[in-house]
Amino acid sequence: MEMFRFGNIEYLWGLLIIPLLTLFFILSRISRRRALKKFGQQEIISHLMPFSSRNRPVFKFMLLMLALAFFITGIARPQFGSKLKTVKREGVELIIALDVSNSMMAEDIQPNRLERAKRAISRLVDRLKDDKIGLIVFAGDAYTQLPITSDYNSAKLFLNSVNTQIVPKQGTAIGAAIDLARRSFTPNGEANKAIIIITDGENHEDDAISSAKAAVEEGIIVHTIGMGLPSGSPIPVLRNGQTDYLKDRDGNVVVTKLNEQMLEQISAAGEGIYVRANNAQVGLNALFDEINKMEKQEMESKTFSEYDDQFQYFFAVGLFLLLLEYVILERKNKYLKNIKLFG
Repeated sequence: MEMFRFGNIEYLWGLLIIPLLTLFFILSRISRRRALKKFGQQEIISHLMPFSSRNRPVFKFMLLMLALAFFITGIARPQFGSKLKTVKREGVELIIALDVSNSMMAEDIQPNRLERAKRAISRLVDRLKDDKIGLIVFAGDAYTQLPITSDYNSAKLFLNSVNTQIVPKQGTAIGAAIDLARRSFTPNGEANKAIIIITDGENHEDDAISSAKAAVEEGIIVHTIGMGLPSGSPIPVLRNGQTDYLKDRDGNVVVTKLNEQMLEQISAAGEGIYVRANNAQVGLNALFDEINKMEKQEMESKTFSEYDDQFQYFFAVGLFLLLLEYVILERKNKYLKNIKLFG
């Protein structure tokens, strides 16, 4: 079994020049015919130019364009995967569920809860090795931001785009995030699985404890990281270009507090640990140590590890077509004029 790819696929854009050259060629042929008509009737002109050919220039042009197509394709470096290599890795599968509700904009943890959580996730990703990671964002509902993958660069890329506007429905549905995470692991995967919930714990939507228990029944550990301080903080909002604070219907400033008890109950039900973040540290070291204690399971992934360039074959065909175009004359040969090779 082989796999095909281009080493420099961007050069294939050069193929667009072929239809442009074809258009110019057609226009030039039309212009030539109009010019010949001015000299007289076609029957008379054909007798005056017995070795002129209508089809040879067209055939030569087709050969030239075909040669150009082969040369451009060759420059794009067509490659075939020559060896299918099975890579064995040991690791765990992690799903990080990040709260993006408005309360995560509170500034009791600087610069705010959400930004500090994103930085914490980035540092966690830097410490992972041979593990798979996925990212879920949630507020009033949960959504997959990044399907589970071993591509840590993609994880950081998707993480950078996270903000409170990414989820249309406000709220804090921790249970929905856990349920989505349970469905997001590799199907029938043998690796140990863990869910990391990063939130301020103000759960108003569902029964997160039951969801954590359901995860444990499937062999999934649930850890929690609390973002915020128990004393709480107002929620900044932008109004008319100026920073204000979220108010309730009575005009009172809403104060969002870390619900530490809820997060402790969720992690206990999920047989994981709870870590509280603060302005000094997020506490990822303890959580990472706990993840490292998980028994590492061997995971296999098959990849095409070696690719061989095949451009030389395309160059060879292009060169042959170019030489063929060169040796074919536009005019008929007086000794071979009766052979109707080109119609």
